[in-house]
Amino acid sequence: MPEAAITVEALAKSFPPARGGWRTFFQPFEKPTAVALAGVSFEVKEGEALAILGANGAGKSTLLRILATLLVPTRGHARVAGHDTVQQSREVRRRLGYHAGTDHGFYARLTARENLLFFCQLNLLSSSAAAQRISQLAEQFQLGQALDRQVRSLSTGTVQRLSLARALLHRPSVLLLDEPTRSLDAIAAAEFRRFLKSEILRHGQTSLLFASHTLPEVELLADRVAVIHAGRLLACDTTSTLKLSTGASSLEEVFLRLTGHHAATSSRERVS
Repeated sequence: MPEAAITVEALAKSFPPARGGWRTFFQPFEKPTAVALAGVSFEVKEGEALAILGANGAGKSTLLRILATLLVPTRGHARVAGHDTVQQSREVRRRLGYHAGTDHGFYARLTARENLLFFCQLNLLSSSAAAQRISQLAEQFQLGQALDRQVRSLSTGTVQRLSLARALLHRPSVLLLDEPTRSLDAIAAAEFRRFLKSEILRHGQTSLLFASHTLPEVELLADRVAVIHAGRLLACDTTSTLKLSTGASSLEEVFLRLTGHHAATSSRERVS
């Protein structure tokens, strides 16, 4: 039986309180440690698309950053493409495409093309392969003349598209996307979802784990949905199974019921 594309086992992450500095004078007592993840476990199969649903602060980005080898977990283990994210981080990065929701990490004074060429070199693409791949992705993401402009002069939406192109440069076997259509206009978002569905996921050779607040996007792309709340995994299954198990008629209602917001909303409606 082949190993899962992503394996997460009892993954926990806590952030210690800040120490020292001027805040110590005004806050002599340390704040309690912030728990971002509290023992999350799940798998993403080869060729599967799994969506993460959760409110802001639920732990979605922390989880993706650990899988991308940018953070070290406090406890637990994670494997990507069969490699441990801590012990074999270089092997993980070779097989991984990662798009962050914010802080894209481009060099602002370089052009978009120069940035992509740099990341092609990091991923060991030859000059000819890099030029061809950049041309393909520039057409796909409608970067056009933006390729030869400094990144600092580009709009937020264009930088978002550039970041998505960078994640796909080396044709990774595993994709991690944090709010991939954030800051994209409706047309660009629809085009990206179509491209992801028809060109990347259709062949079953790429596994996808993505976080999104856009429920139609989740229903279009995801084979299964993981609901995270306050750092804990509440459920992980197909949309139809989650609806059946919760008695909900929509994915939105599934999320509200699992996180306890449905009961709170119903109570307020009864009071009013």
